[in-house]
Amino acid sequence: MNVSGTLDINGIELTNKEVTVTYTPSSSIKSYTYEVFKDGTTYLKETVSQFRSSKIVLDKSGKYNIVVTTIDKKNNSEVLESGFYNLDLDAPTTTCNKSSFNVYLNSDASLLKDEILNCIKANDKQDGNLENNVVINMDDLNTSNLGMNLITYSVTDSAGNTTSKSLPIYVVEDNRMTLLGFRFGLALIAIFMIFWFIRYKRSVRLEKRFSKYSVEAVYDRRVSFVDSIMKLYSSIINKTSTVLKKSVVIKKYSKKYDKYISLYKGIYNDSISFIAVKIFSSIIFLLFAILSKTLQSDILHLYECLLPLLIGFFVPDIVYISKYKLHKNRLENDLLQAIIIMNNAFKSGRSIEQAIELVTKELDGPIAEEFKKMHLELSFGLSVDVVFGRFAKRVELEEVSYLTASLSILNKTGGNIIKVFTSIEKTLFNKKKLRLELASLTGGSKLVVYMLIFIPILFVVSISLINPTYFEGFYTTTVGFILMSIIIVIYIAYIFCVRKIMKVRM
Repeated sequence: MNVSGTLDINGIELTNKEVTVTYTPSSSIKSYTYEVFKDGTTYLKETVSQFRSSKIVLDKSGKYNIVVTTIDKKNNSEVLESGFYNLDLDAPTTTCNKSSFNVYLNSDASLLKDEILNCIKANDKQDGNLENNVVINMDDLNTSNLGMNLITYSVTDSAGNTTSKSLPIYVVEDNRMTLLGFRFGLALIAIFMIFWFIRYKRSVRLEKRFSKYSVEAVYDRRVSFVDSIMKLYSSIINKTSTVLKKSVVIKKYSKKYDKYISLYKGIYNDSISFIAVKIFSSIIFLLFAILSKTLQSDILHLYECLLPLLIGFFVPDIVYISKYKLHKNRLENDLLQAIIIMNNAFKSGRSIEQAIELVTKELDGPIAEEFKKMHLELSFGLSVDVVFGRFAKRVELEEVSYLTASLSILNKTGGNIIKVFTSIEKTLFNKKKLRLELASLTGGSKLVVYMLIFIPILFVVSISLINPTYFEGFYTTTVGFILMSIIIVIYIAYIFCVRKIMKVRM
């Protein structure tokens, strides 16, 4: 190697500084080419055709080696190869999952050290995970005075690169017992309000049942606490609805709630009120989230605000849909009884108006309310076709549509109404029988499906309660957040597909 020249540095195992390698050719060298390899690939290549030294500057992180090919005056070639120069010029990166920490007044500062270490993530391009190398300086933390203290934490890689950051620590008063008492008080108030509301609803139901047997219903003219709350709630909803009515977009969006108006007669005046309830629910959920964070002496982040708002906005939909389904199921179940009563009335020679009136007397619930409307409309002089057409539009049942069409044909062409109602009665009976058989056959499968849907949620909740930091990677890192989003989308798609598969239309 000395015949062709010298490389003044033969290799460096690891360094955090720039390296300059000098190649000095001998007098017998006519020309030479040096090639610099970085991490196994060509980084720099240059040919020198005159007698001079070359300084090769290595100023970026990586593993280098240099190959020099020389040609002497007799056109003989020789290859010189250096050792490896391992450069690590990049400092480690550190992140903390929390922007600040709280410590109680006059408490042991060392108890906070482990909590901070669990929240710090440290990585290096060459060394990888350096969380075990994190050093925290707790000397600057003074827990004897209220206020903010700044502590520093640092991490050093194997090359000697160091990253240091400051972290605010707030010294707060120890109000854990006060918060515990406050939470316990809130729980008691909630239980008391639920109990009071149940008693209130029961008393209202009893009063309605007994009022028809008394000469005059007895009303308590005193305004109860629940009545006051409901009055305030109604006032808020009405004022919000007045404001929302000015928006054309909201008016169009609210039309999907028109079918629920009959279920909340006397409570909500129009479909706009349902949107007002959804907005009110979002605000309530947000207030509870803020209260929870306040009790924890923590700050509510943006995503933590959006989540309660979204949940609160769609929770009323679950209530509306559930109540509407129960209403339709009861209508379907009671419709068969109504058809039987009407058919028997026709067999005894009664008119259709008398048959409808008989149904209102014999039955109760939603079907009785609908038949009362029909009887009232007939008394106003509306035709049977119109009355049953309105009935079919309100209940949105296939059987009622079929009944309406049959009655319309009978009025125009004539026929035996008893045969029509007997046919409808038989159809409804067979359909109800088939529905019950189907429910018994698919009950086990539905139970398994529901278990498969709720087991992942139960698993996540259980693990989070046992180890709150177990799923931190999913919402503290970009990759984790993307994976979590994909998992949620797949889970929702799974629920949607399962519901479509299990849904049987009759």
